[in-house]
Amino acid sequence: MTIRTTAAALALALMGTGAFSQATGDLGLVVERADGALLVVDQSDRASIGRIEGLGDLSHASLVYSPDQRFAYVFGRDGGLTKVDILEQKVVNRVIQGGNSIGGAISDDGRFVAVSNYEPGGVKIFDADTLDLLHDIPAESKTVGLVDIPGTRFVFSLWDKGETWIVDLSEAEPEITKIEGTGTNPYDALVTGDGRTYIAGLFGEDHLTAFDLWQDNPEAQAILDGYSAGREGLPVYKMPHLEGWALAGGEFVLPAVGQHEVLWVDAKTFEQTGKTETHGQPIFAMARPDGRQVWVNFAHPLNDTIQVIDTVTKEIIHEFKPGPGVLHMEFTPRGREVWMSVRDADKIMVYDTQTFEKLREIDARSPSGIFFTARAHKLGL
Repeated sequence: MTIRTTAAALALALMGTGAFSQATGDLGLVVERADGALLVVDQSDRASIGRIEGLGDLSHASLVYSPDQRFAYVFGRDGGLTKVDILEQKVVNRVIQGGNSIGGAISDDGRFVAVSNYEPGGVKIFDADTLDLLHDIPAESKTVGLVDIPGTRFVFSLWDKGETWIVDLSEAEPEITKIEGTGTNPYDALVTGDGRTYIAGLFGEDHLTAFDLWQDNPEAQAILDGYSAGREGLPVYKMPHLEGWALAGGEFVLPAVGQHEVLWVDAKTFEQTGKTETHGQPIFAMARPDGRQVWVNFAHPLNDTIQVIDTVTKEIIHEFKPGPGVLHMEFTPRGREVWMSVRDADKIMVYDTQTFEKLREIDARSPSGIFFTARAHKLGL
């Protein structure tokens, strides 16, 4: 018997025992916020292939993936941390770790899951295999903008204290670095794909704050100071999600809080290089993986519209209305397609990013976040 036929026979035998049925790289999860469920989707088939229920309050949920892409860790608004198996399409474990949780991250080695809390505040660190609580890091503040960075470290900001903390878990006991001067009421943050630059958005001040995490002693640096000076701020219906801020062609594309525009900022100097007026208040400004386009959705009541911006000309090249309540977008890993959740139509819609043609509609119950397993290999997602 040849090596090839032996391998084929082994694969068939394993499939017969239910050890595996498919690879995970083509899969994803969509949050069905109304029912506390996750829809399992297949990118190539543009179809739903299963549903996982029993995840509690997912009204503001996010998730991260294990390095092997098999398990997802879901952070629910009710303080629930749930581990799900994508292949077996079931809940593996679930703990209620807080009263109001708004996000989390997984360490670069896949050993630790960190959860950011509004109530009781602070950050909790769990074993990724068992969900056993390993470290409780009180902060006497709501914590926001939690991301992973290289070196088994996490970074987050404190809404009530205007500080940013770095937690190093490379040794047995956590080492915490506290950086003052972030600013008034940081509400979210992002980290660049190389783990170097952490940017916090501020609700209480007219600037943003950047940190160079490659420095031995990172310091807060105010950027875009006075970016809305001289213009009356509009009512803020929904805060932009900083995870959705784009980095394309050496520039950040940032939603302007309380304005109908996105700002273009040089990623090295942090100097503003331009702005693009938009249909409404941007929520996500997401770059296609090649950086050639930025897709923007908007806050209520103008959340039925998508605009596509060319990153060379900084001009809007396409606008369309997928339906009421476009909450989230996710590009396939190479950017050929974009999937978007249209909550109030109970649909996931799939579009070609070259032609803007709609390729498929998938039924979903009040969908919000879309998360493909390719996220397992990216920092800060």
